Amino acid sequence: MNTSDLLEQLLRAGQPGGAASGGGLGGLLGGLLKGTSNAQAGGGLGGLLGGLGGLLGGGAAARPAQGRSGGMNYAALASLGMMAFQAYQAWQSQQATQPQGAFQTADQLDGPEAEAHSHAVLRALIAAAKSDGRIDEKEQHMISDELAKHTDDPQLQQWLDAEVARPLNAADFAEYAHDPALASEIYLASVLLVDDQQDAERNYLDELAAQLQIDPQLQLHLEQQAKG
Repeated sequence: MNTSDLLEQLLRAGQPGGAASGGGLGGLLGGLLKGTSNAQAGGGLGGLLGGLGGLLGGGAAARPAQGRSGGMNYAALASLGMMAFQAYQAWQSQQATQPQGAFQTADQLDGPEAEAHSHAVLRALIAAAKSDGRIDEKEQHMISDELAKHTDDPQLQQWLDAEVARPLNAADFAEYAHDPALASEIYLASVLLVDDQQDAERNYLDELAAQLQIDPQLQLHLEQQAKG
């Protein structure tokens, strides 16, 4: 399984009857990474998945998801990308002197570019979930064990284990600042995942936006998009 497939499964878990509503991968990550007993507590990955799941019947329709080479149709990735694109477009419409730039999301990419994009978004989800500082070694092992059930790729599993164990540092995402689409998706996914009312999480989001070189007004548009 590639990273895009795994990320798509995580995002689809928020649909009715998916993992966010009854346990499994989405429920485990939503509960453990946010220190709650299950994903329905209102935060964590479950909160993100639920928000994206609600868009699958509408938001993605404006720009249909593309199935790559006859493989999985990336509807959930398209939904995340559409949310980021709408916020970016609203911000850019206020920038009279700035030309329209290319905005390519994961569902529109292929091969190594798509994998790199999905890696970045998945890294952002894992990092944001740690932004409240509540994840211990036992929880890391539980998350890794559950993720292992969804991929038989040892390299991907090793990468996931390393990301779960990695100390939180928003500067790790500075390398994505050159790509406005990816930077916007990373920030949007992070906002959807965390409770920005908590000081630690709010501080992390602001530092992340700075590292991604996101304009303060674009940051505001992305947060408004996340809140619906």
